[in-house]
Amino acid sequence: MTTSRRWSIDIYLDEHEDERTTHAEARLRTSDKTQLLGRGAAHRNPADTDIAEIGDELAAARALSDLAHKLLHTAASDIESITHERVRLHS
Repeated sequence: MTTSRRWSIDIYLDEHEDERTTHAEARLRTSDKTQLLGRGAAHRNPADTDIAEIGDELAAARALSDLAHKLLHTAASDIESITHERVRLHS
């Protein structure tokens, strides 16, 4: 028997031109109402060409990486609560 679940991740990007910074939030919502948030940022050197897409890509990648680490930590905590033993998961 196959069971399907749907999880969704929304990525929100904010560019702050005065700071030459792009901030990203990656928000995970699962079918069991779990919600996790990852954050990331990209900082443009004043000498670099202003290409917004590159800042978006870097900030989003960092937010997704942060989210992945938080998801691993959540899984480890869930396992520990069931087994009552220390768990160490590797990515």
